[in-house]
Amino acid sequence: MDALIERNRDALILFARILLMILFVTSGWNKLMDFQGTVGYLASIHTPMPQVAAAVAVLMECLVGIALILGLWTRPLAMLMALFVLGTGLIGHPFWSMEGADRAMNMTHFYKNLAIIGGLLLLAVTGPGRFALVRHRT
Repeated sequence: MDALIERNRDALILFARILLMILFVTSGWNKLMDFQGTVGYLASIHTPMPQVAAAVAVLMECLVGIALILGLWTRPLAMLMALFVLGTGLIGHPFWSMEGADRAMNMTHFYKNLAIIGGLLLLAVTGPGRFALVRHRT
């Protein structure tokens, strides 16, 4: 198994980058296409400066997501995206202040954010692999 993984290491890293970022790119695109709806939602959950937060979300999800798929500045952008995902988890899924079904749903979403952060940290450690527009020294 180790030999198979090593032989396909770069393809697996590319596949991992795509899988990690497809959620963000599609979500960011949807936020951009309904920007005022995104601002309204962020205001409804008491996000500070909802218009700025919506713009940051679109920028991070679309541009940084695409950059990571392409393998551009992978290590620093993976770390930046990890911080963004932590922030969105804390702001968007505060399960600790909820009860019942809302608590259960938001707890699941919060822990999914933590899992995504784990993947992003691994990406920061491994780098983009060979199939990247900008390769990093390892």
